[in-house]
Amino acid sequence: QVQLAESGGGLVQTGGSLRLSCAASGRTFSDYAMGWFRQAPGKEREFLAAISWSGGSTFYASSVKGRFTISRDNAKNTVSLQMNSLKPEDTAVYYCAADRHYGETNSKNFDYWGQGTQVTVSS
Repeated sequence: QVQLAESGGGLVQTGGSLRLSCAASGRTFSDYAMGWFRQAPGKEREFLAAISWSGGSTFYASSVKGRFTISRDNAKNTVSLQMNSLKPEDTAVYYCAADRHYGETNSKNFDYWGQGTQVTVSS
């Protein structure tokens, strides 16, 4: 089992920045690739970014590429999502997730999830 807990959400104005963090506990953190997703009301959960086990490789959804940056610290068992140039359409609940395989974008293939943190971007 891997337990995940997100933090860092909140209310921000358009064009602002937020940094989300996800703390992991349980099994060996570096055994898992990590991802960030979000879900807005009435919409499906959307893949945003993923990072490989060591952090040496990342990839992003086109909707956030160039604005969001995923990173991890295996010594601290954390994964982060730096979000810049935020837009009202970025408003959603943001989730971190863990998967043994790197390269997944389908939420159904991720094994463990945090409870989510709300991000609201005001216009």
